[in-house]
Parts: sequence; C-alpha cells; structure tokens
Amino acid sequence: MPRRVPTGFVMAAGLAFGLAGGAAAHTPVAACYEVGDGLVLCEGGYSDGASASGTPILVRDAEGETVIEGEINDLGEFEFEKPDDFGDVLFDGGDGHQIVIPASEIF
Repeated sequence: MPRRVPTGFVMAAGLAFGLAGGAAAHTPVAACYEVGDGLVLCEGGYSDGASASGTPILVRDAEGETVIEGEINDLGEFEFEKPDDFGDVLFDGGDGHQIVIPASEIF
C-alpha cells in the first residue's frame, strides 16, 4: 500500500538526498500545486536526477477510485482539472517508489 507523506516533507527529503548525494538516492520526489481555475500541476522526478517521464499518475476520489489517469511528461509534469470529491494523487513509480499526495495538501 502506498504511504502518505506530507508534500513539504517529500520536497525537503528529495532536496536533502539530492544535495547529500546519498548512496541509495533514487528516491521519488513529487509535489502538486493549484495553479488557478481548478487546475492542478504535479511535478515529479527522482532525487538522483533521473527522469520520471512516463511514470503513471492516478487522480483518485475520496473513496480511492481512479477518476483520472495520466503520466509524467518529458518536462517532469502532469496537469489536470481538479475533480469533484477529489481525494488524492498517486505518483506510481513502482514498489517502493510510490507517493500519495492528499488533496488537503494541495494548495
């Protein structure tokens, strides 16, 4: 099951791993922001600088049902219109590389 991690922590941890050059520094880093008019922009990558292009992104409702599917583009971004009953966003980089960003943490 994916873990829920506060967005600020994810970004700080990603920066810390990236700057420290940790040995196991293939940690996923993802964050989402409201950019206006119900539009949400998510950014994702890996702390070692590896691209997340093609990584699946699932937008789910409050019950956990997927309502929008997409993937990180070549710029490391995914954009969507915030759905009704918005629950969370799952950055799904595979086992050990998943991040859940709750709707309540997207500003």
